Amino acid sequence: MRAVLLAAFLAISTPAVASTGSVLLTAPVDPRAITVKAVGDGRADDTQAVQQAIDAARDKTGHGLVFLPSGRYRLTRSILIPPGVRIFGVGATRPVFVLAPNTPGFQKGVGTMIVFTGGDQYQVGDIPVPVPTVVPAIAKVRDANSGTFYSAIANVDVEIGEGNPAAAAVRFRMAQHAFLSHMDFRLGSAFAGVYQAGNIMEDVHFHGGRYGIVTEKTSPAWQFTLIDSTFDGQRDAAIREHEVDLTLVNVAIKNTPVGIEIDRGYSDSLWGKNVRFENVSKAGIVISAEDNVFTQVGFENAVAANTPVFARFRDSGKTVTGKGRAYKVASFTYGLTLPGLGQMGEYRTNVDMTALAALPAASKPALRALPPVADWTNVRTLGVKGDGQADDTAALQKAIDTHRVLYLPTGFYKVTDTLRLRPDTVLIGLHPAVTQLVIPDDNPRHAGVGPVAPVLETPKGGDNVLFGLGIFTGRVNPRASALLWRSGADSQVTDVKIMGGGGTPTMDGKSLGAAQARSGDPVADGRWDAQYPSIWVTDGGGGTFANVWSPNTFASAGFYISDTSTPGHIYEVSVEHHVRNEFVLDNVQNWEFLAPQTEQEVGDGPDAVSLEVRNSRNILFANYHGYRVTRSYHPAETAVKLFNSSGIRFRNVHINAESGVALCDKIGCGTYLRASKFPFENAIQDKTRKLEVREREFAVLDITGKASPAPAGEGKVQKLESGFWSISGAAVGADGALYFVEKRFQRIYRWTPAKGLEVVRDHSLDPTNLAVDRSGNLLVVSSYGPQASVYSIDPDGPKDQMTLIAPTPSASRPDAKTLLPVNWWNNGEFRDQYDPATGQFTTLAEMFARDVGAAKTQHYVSPDGSLLLPAFRVWQQGPPDHVGWRWADSLQAHGLISGAVGERVFVTNESEGKTYSGRVGPGGTLTDLKVFANRGGESVAVDGRGRVFVANGQIFQYEPDGRLAGRIDVPERPLQLIFGGEGGKTLFVLTHHSLYAVTP
Repeated sequence: MRAVLLAAFLAISTPAVASTGSVLLTAPVDPRAITVKAVGDGRADDTQAVQQAIDAARDKTGHGLVFLPSGRYRLTRSILIPPGVRIFGVGATRPVFVLAPNTPGFQKGVGTMIVFTGGDQYQVGDIPVPVPTVVPAIAKVRDANSGTFYSAIANVDVEIGEGNPAAAAVRFRMAQHAFLSHMDFRLGSAFAGVYQAGNIMEDVHFHGGRYGIVTEKTSPAWQFTLIDSTFDGQRDAAIREHEVDLTLVNVAIKNTPVGIEIDRGYSDSLWGKNVRFENVSKAGIVISAEDNVFTQVGFENAVAANTPVFARFRDSGKTVTGKGRAYKVASFTYGLTLPGLGQMGEYRTNVDMTALAALPAASKPALRALPPVADWTNVRTLGVKGDGQADDTAALQKAIDTHRVLYLPTGFYKVTDTLRLRPDTVLIGLHPAVTQLVIPDDNPRHAGVGPVAPVLETPKGGDNVLFGLGIFTGRVNPRASALLWRSGADSQVTDVKIMGGGGTPTMDGKSLGAAQARSGDPVADGRWDAQYPSIWVTDGGGGTFANVWSPNTFASAGFYISDTSTPGHIYEVSVEHHVRNEFVLDNVQNWEFLAPQTEQEVGDGPDAVSLEVRNSRNILFANYHGYRVTRSYHPAETAVKLFNSSGIRFRNVHINAESGVALCDKIGCGTYLRASKFPFENAIQDKTRKLEVREREFAVLDITGKASPAPAGEGKVQKLESGFWSISGAAVGADGALYFVEKRFQRIYRWTPAKGLEVVRDHSLDPTNLAVDRSGNLLVVSSYGPQASVYSIDPDGPKDQMTLIAPTPSASRPDAKTLLPVNWWNNGEFRDQYDPATGQFTTLAEMFARDVGAAKTQHYVSPDGSLLLPAFRVWQQGPPDHVGWRWADSLQAHGLISGAVGERVFVTNESEGKTYSGRVGPGGTLTDLKVFANRGGESVAVDGRGRVFVANGQIFQYEPDGRLAGRIDVPERPLQLIFGGEGGKTLFVLTHHSLYAVTP
């Protein structure tokens, strides 16, 4: 038996596929780094030694570096990498993590060798969703989440021996500034190389395995970008995924049945640039969920050989076949395609394909390699301190003047004036959270009014490279900017964080808000929006920016580009938390933005614009994600503003406001996706042409020099009232009177033709949604209290009277109607949806049916017994008191509908972009779901003739049999639709700021 085991160990210790060369031939000198001390012969169990080094690396800020020397490190269980820890392989050959043949725990389900973990992001104490792929399975581990930053592995290979069919090498469900790079995955018969992906991977290569990558939505629900990588010999597909917003740049896939498979029942925003398919027998891409607004697929400059089918549509069976043995796909798009500004979209497939005599040579890497470590000069050897106390400005400038490649070990480098780089300067760090260039607060060089004084400035046309650094411009420094970039087309900025926002250790140990005076004006007190842009590319600057994070609220913009036609490339860049602007382009040409992401927080960004483009031409935005946090309470007109610009191409646009909420309560723990009522109202406004784009999810829009007039919609639209903050939650009385809520100011209104607008109540009770019972009283759903509240009032009765309604056990009440949300956002949970027994993922439709079909154990009954409101589960995020935020299906909905048990009603599921009909069941359930329309949005209403009206940017009118009958255009985005007025023939339309009436 010992001989058999020894033979197995020897087999795994000899790689079947040669590793790519080590990119760190020696270990850089960093006193804070921890070096793994293990046997490293591929036979001894090194799990504990590796884990001990990882655990020891984390410093008081929660970050750390681990160096893994050349060797073969056998693992027998999952190693856990905490947030903020980076592992770099060092030595003449790449170190290898080895899973020996038949290692216990990797034969059934999915087991992951390396698990990136997360912190207690929402301070819930317990672990809401333990990682199910940890080996041994008894371990209770918190998964990486949307607050997990900086974690990484680089220059380390992985090998999986035979007899481990359930093994996956890495679980990597990360947020910003995390990466896998310079890795070979030799998978044999294993399940996958990466199971659950996030942020960015570069120079990773997958050999064998059932799949190379299998992944669902990332933990922050943002993009995942893969660059300069290859797949070879996967048994089922190179990549299997859904909803991950997959962006591919210079990726080659060969010798596999399927290149990229989007899972059954799911969509994705997929964009590929310079993708290469060779010997892909069944399909380069399998597209699912056709005619779904979230299905957005595009390629530019793809090539293929021995790949008969470029694209296969799973549901319809349609195919896009190749042209001959070798062919080029100059462009391919599928999804909702907009004819022009001001117009709604329709589903189209566009293909530009030509035959080739042979495949061209492979594209050059999109990202430049760093110089070899032998060329690095450690700044500590040149008198630079990096201790956060000494002023390192002069020493750093001298180092720049005398050495081309500089390495900055972990430390805080205090600078008080601009560091000017030479044309060939390369600056390298290995951890931007704890390797920072920092301007102290109130620095004299940056005080008062004057031209920009950046931390780093590059020369025009320079060939500069920055990697692995953080730059903090301080809290109160009006003239500061982090980076003034004039370098040329081949320059590069990667793994650079502009400090601010989440995950920011500070040099002085004080919080980011330490300068606030707390007078009640956060902008003035915190000096938000009071510095120059953090990253400013100008004066002919260009180059490549990848894995860059710029969330500094003190800056006027996170990424500002002006006065340049030098080509620029943005790959997986996150710009967040600014008061006015995230990205700004002014007089810019020849740039592409692949997987740019923005986020507006509830405090600093209620008025911020995600992207502003002025006087610019020839720009591509692909897999663009404009996000507002779920907690938003403030309406916002548009994500993108255009001024005097044309030749702007938008591909795969995703404008949303939902996120995962990880919570525990007495029922249990879970991580749930919840939506806000306040995403951007429009995707784009062209201020020059006075046109806007209401579609918030689409695949294709070209902004040309000419603007086509929008086709006129049907129906007479009348504005009744205006000037509101945001209104919703409407209900109609038996007399046709309309009641609705303006939650921001805690008002309940009534509107009738005879009296116009009346205030029914304005008590401080957080009204959210309304219903009218048989006796004419209002049932009010309130977000007040940890589990929310429900009460009843007589709209014409004394203002000081109300009836609080307590929840009671659910029971049959045949004469009562059940209240249900008119719009839902049910996108499942951030649990693994993959079922190894079936090999399938639970689909969105299945999850929606499961969630709405779950009976509620309690309900609220109106005093007259005519209405039942199911007691929907309430989740709270933040402090366990009145300060925290609360979510529930009945609170987040724009309104409620009612139906008797057995009655068929219509609802819309925004997370699928579909409208359903379903039967009201006992316990507040909705069963027998049927898709009615492949459009779903904020609301749906049905008139007395059975016609169905759906609010989704405009109002889409359907016949009872589902045929689209027309469209009603409204001056503002419609949010809630409800029939009322005399005879119930008036369609009331609630927008954020106005109330309209339509007679369809």
